Amino acid sequence: MDRPEDLQMYDTSDTAGRIIQAAEKLFSEQGFKETTMRQITGLAEVNLAAVNYHFGSKFGLIRSVAERSLSPLCEQVDKGLVQLNVADATPGLDQLLQLMAQALVHVHGQNQNALSVLMRLLDQAYLPSQHDLQAFLRERYGARFDRYLQYFKADAAPLDEREFFWRLHFLLGSVIFTLSNMHTLSALEQQGEATEVKLEQILARMIPVISAGMKAPVRNGTH
Repeated sequence: MDRPEDLQMYDTSDTAGRIIQAAEKLFSEQGFKETTMRQITGLAEVNLAAVNYHFGSKFGLIRSVAERSLSPLCEQVDKGLVQLNVADATPGLDQLLQLMAQALVHVHGQNQNALSVLMRLLDQAYLPSQHDLQAFLRERYGARFDRYLQYFKADAAPLDEREFFWRLHFLLGSVIFTLSNMHTLSALEQQGEATEVKLEQILARMIPVISAGMKAPVRNGTH
């Protein structure tokens, strides 16, 4: 396991920061359920009491880690919507997808664990048992993403709420799978050779596929 000297984003005197840094690294590599508090405290070189003091519980720590990825992403999306002059004209679907791609690239560039944390959060949020996580995401970020989705829906094919729901989650499923496995997919593409994975190139390939799927006409028998 990496030692605390590898956790350089925070000053070593910042106990809460070191805990978050250790948790973020382990969550991104192993997932939330698979990562134990013992692993986190061991990597951060703190005791369990320190985690409970700063975060209250494992879920409190997960929430703090989630905010470090989701808050910057939302900020970038909000800035992008302003730049598209949404008050004057509705941005097109391709513009919105490009905006989200740029936001993901920015967040990934600022924090190499952020993308993996985001994908694991989305995947975890689909589990029926994760009521607390679902409530947290909805209460903390629901309104901000709803604004984006309203513009997103406006330029899709004419869809009722039910059809939009399914297409949106087909889209999210493909994004989660692809970005969670981009290193494996890249190796498969190159027949097992180790190659540098560029997020920008993967997202550029995804945008036209997602756009086409959202704009496809509704087929008979889907309602």
